[in-house]
Amino acid sequence: MSGRRRLATAGVHAGAFLGPFGGGVTVAMLPELGADFGVSASDASATIPAYLVPFAVLMLFSGTLGARWGLRRSVLGAYGVSVVGSVVCVLADSFPLLLAGRGIQGVANAFTTPLLLATLATTTPAGRLGRALGLFAAMQAAGQTSGPLVGGLAAEATWRLAFVGVALTAAVLVVIGLPADGRAGDAAVAGPVRLREAWRPATLRASVVALVGWGCLGGLTFLVAFRAEDRFGLGASERGVLLTVFGVVGILTAGLVGRLLDRIGARAGVLVGAVAGAVPVALMGVVPWLAGVAVLWALAGLLAQFLQVGVNALVLTGEVNQAGAVSVVQAFRFVGASAAPLVLTPVYHGSAAVAFLLPAALLAVVPALVLVRRG
Repeated sequence: MSGRRRLATAGVHAGAFLGPFGGGVTVAMLPELGADFGVSASDASATIPAYLVPFAVLMLFSGTLGARWGLRRSVLGAYGVSVVGSVVCVLADSFPLLLAGRGIQGVANAFTTPLLLATLATTTPAGRLGRALGLFAAMQAAGQTSGPLVGGLAAEATWRLAFVGVALTAAVLVVIGLPADGRAGDAAVAGPVRLREAWRPATLRASVVALVGWGCLGGLTFLVAFRAEDRFGLGASERGVLLTVFGVVGILTAGLVGRLLDRIGARAGVLVGAVAGAVPVALMGVVPWLAGVAVLWALAGLLAQFLQVGVNALVLTGEVNQAGAVSVVQAFRFVGASAAPLVLTPVYHGSAAVAFLLPAALLAVVPALVLVRRG
């Protein structure tokens, strides 16, 4: 592999980092944002849905549009849009303008994430896709984990520095480009790419697994935080350290999981992640030791990689409109994570044990029913 191609391939994985990082960068700076714009920290939290709502909505069809326009052209254009949105945030002199900048960033990420995954599928040699997707997932976990940390550190001086960093990173990624391949070049995919191709039964099955899998495993951060405070009396910083374990383990193990999935197959990997993941989820609601919860949460971080990498591999190896299909699946994954707090918080207030047992049961049953029936 030439040096230029290696650099471009590294750029794909750096792009995987950029989206989750940009999404979470305001989480730790809400008091500073509120103080600068004369709003409460609670009102400043609107910067989070301002990014996530357009991101989630556009993900339902952004992959198909990107396939029509050409993967490379669409991804590089999205990086350019990310630069624009970040600059708007840096220069914002009013809170509505900051929200507009965040919305522009969300629109950009709706195109980068699924199209980068499709690029990996078209540029990775056969038999190595799981490894590539594992590294991609590791970079996503790194971005999700480090976004609040870097944003909080930047806010010690000025929160605008965090957006300067996002803008510069996106600009560098435009220069680096994407790896060249006959199927992922500047031209759009040959022949018409239709939205309905991204909503085939196979895609919908994978979407159900993604929704349940991430809503009942990766989306349980809030539930673990509740448990840590109510049962063990942890403060905010201590809870933060505990919650970070999930992401750190995901970063360290995603590559290994990807290589394993190249051997056992994507479907088997998803079933391992779902069925085995039900065990730590169920136990976290009843284990009386903090160390036990930390170990179980770390194990959940490992098994979540089987689900995430496995679902992406299922879609990217079996669909006509790969970009559109993975875009739909990622949108459902986000819906699952977003719905989990709404569904499980009332259950938790009734019974902590049941609040963990319910998602564990869904993990153990739904993916197996969907995938085994298909097999």
